[in-house]
Amino acid sequence: MSISIYLPVLMSFLVSVLLGPVIIPFLKRLKAGQTVREEGPRSHLKKNGTPTMGGILILSAVVVSSLFYRKDYPEILPVLLMTLGFGLIGFLDDYIKVVLRRSMGLSPLQKLTGQLVVTGLFIYYLLEETDIGLAGRIPFLPGQMLDLGWLNIPFAFCVILGTVNGVNFTDGLDGLAASVTVMTATFLAAAAIGTGVRIEPVACAVAGALLGFLLFNVYPASVFMGDTGSLALGGFVAASAYMMRMQLFIPIIGFIYMAEVLSVIAQVAFFRITGGKRLFRMAPLHHHFELCGWSETRIVAAFSIFTALLCLLALLGI
Repeated sequence: MSISIYLPVLMSFLVSVLLGPVIIPFLKRLKAGQTVREEGPRSHLKKNGTPTMGGILILSAVVVSSLFYRKDYPEILPVLLMTLGFGLIGFLDDYIKVVLRRSMGLSPLQKLTGQLVVTGLFIYYLLEETDIGLAGRIPFLPGQMLDLGWLNIPFAFCVILGTVNGVNFTDGLDGLAASVTVMTATFLAAAAIGTGVRIEPVACAVAGALLGFLLFNVYPASVFMGDTGSLALGGFVAASAYMMRMQLFIPIIGFIYMAEVLSVIAQVAFFRITGGKRLFRMAPLHHHFELCGWSETRIVAAFSIFTALLCLLALLGI
């Protein structure tokens, strides 16, 4: 048991740390620099040119570490493929934007189509190749399952795509998405051990990779994960939850992801309904706190601590 927990963390952490000084200069030579929106907080303009696509570093560490366990832990493969599938979509978007210098990247339709295909393949796998299905454990009601019948399928699409894009919206401050997801990955590893689903090697590998990545991503960041990393992490969280039938726990452990998405939706809706008024000073939610005077490091710390507490709460609900 200890080998499947500690070793993936240490391996992926070391791979991440060792690859950082190699990949970051390479991204600089590619001139894969972030372009900060002028309508964003003025303090972010100094981040222009910081290398992005650092998600390559995270994915490399996770894959290298996880593949050592693929024979003894075959359950990690669908999680790994979901992580890589969404990571590939993010990589294509990043590459087109920052390397090929096409500001739009993938079109919204192309990105959505890719996400629907990856999600659809995963749902098909759960329904046709496993006995896991799409019913979910109800938090704080041990042994109780929520089964929506045929509605499980559209519900799964909403949960998975919402989670993936929630992590994407969370990636807006130095170290924010990585710090929050370290907490989430740690919970998923603990839940995997407790439920016996045997996906803990990949969850531990993600936690270790993110800890290594944070050495380069904390404020002031020397690299950003980009969509390559944020979409991949969203795929990991959603796939891990579904493999353990714990998709109903995502609003708890992924509350920050959900709040970021909902803040954008609420901001747009309020703006249109009121004819130009704003509900938040800026969306996603982390920018609202920035404009309220909070420093980046304070927001990252607060969101991470809040997520850690919610993960502890979720453990009680298994």
